Amino acid sequence: MPRLNQFMFYVRSSMYTGYKFNLSSTEDIQRTFIDFRNNEIISYVNHFLERKESQCRIFSYPPLMNCYGDITNYFPGGLFKYVRLVSLYDEQSFEHEFFLRIVQSFPFMEELTVANQKPQNRKQPYESNIDSQNLSVIEYSFLSALIIINVHDDYIEEFLLDTKAYFQNNVYLKINYESLKRVTQFYKRCCTS
Repeated sequence: MPRLNQFMFYVRSSMYTGYKFNLSSTEDIQRTFIDFRNNEIISYVNHFLERKESQCRIFSYPPLMNCYGDITNYFPGGLFKYVRLVSLYDEQSFEHEFFLRIVQSFPFMEELTVANQKPQNRKQPYESNIDSQNLSVIEYSFLSALIIINVHDDYIEEFLLDTKAYFQNNVYLKINYESLKRVTQFYKRCCTS
């Protein structure tokens, strides 16, 4: 392929690791693409101890894909203007700043699925968020579907408290009914959208 000037690709692989974690690092994978001079290559590896699984992603940048699944806290960022469907999963907690980074990376995101059972570490009472300069309200400009079934209650608050999230459109919400009642205090909590 000596005449190939540009090569666009996206590879995502998952592997059951059991108790062995002698896998390639992100740096090892990057070194394998040293001859791709005309392409920017992004790669990263995630290890999930609870699931005994590792995932590797390798793609050319800018990507042309329309969905991006199982994003973790190790997501390197970047601008993904073609992606419309996003899913987030991690065994570590997602903080408010992570969701801000997701919205900045996927400005045209229409559907978001979140799966995370770990409570947030840096949560603040919703009353104090009004005075907080560093905790901004995240605007989801194009979001039309939000799926937050397999989540800790903190993530329901992350999306339903008007001090943390703002939705430009009506949003289809798929959520566990008992969790919704609990977070909204039987629909009487004043700050839920």
